Amino acid sequence: QLQASGGGLVQAGGSLRLSCAASGFTFDDYAIGWFRQAPGKEREGVSCISFSDGKRYYEDSVKGRFTISSDNAKNTVYLQMNSLKLEDTAVYSCAAEPGSNCGGGWTYWGRGTLVTVSS
Repeated sequence: QLQASGGGLVQAGGSLRLSCAASGFTFDDYAIGWFRQAPGKEREGVSCISFSDGKRYYEDSVKGRFTISSDNAKNTVYLQMNSLKLEDTAVYSCAAEPGSNCGGGWTYWGRGTLVTVSS
């Protein structure tokens, strides 16, 4: 089970840290991805961390602003979001896939958390 949290209302230029807490499994050999869906738009991948090889990936629009990290002791993956822009407003969700290197589909999804960036 996955649970995303940490969303809220923030002014443009501000920061938020999202958390994705996992229960019932550990991250070994999993990939954990962050996704977002803005109103009227399709869901898009934002970032991903592959625990099998340690690689991290970012969507182009968030590179340099967002950082994905993990605390294995807490079974939690974080998404630190800095320099937030209006266009970052969306519902953010996390997903997990066993045996993945951040490619392919996603089997386990958590409920999203809303991030609203205001001007």
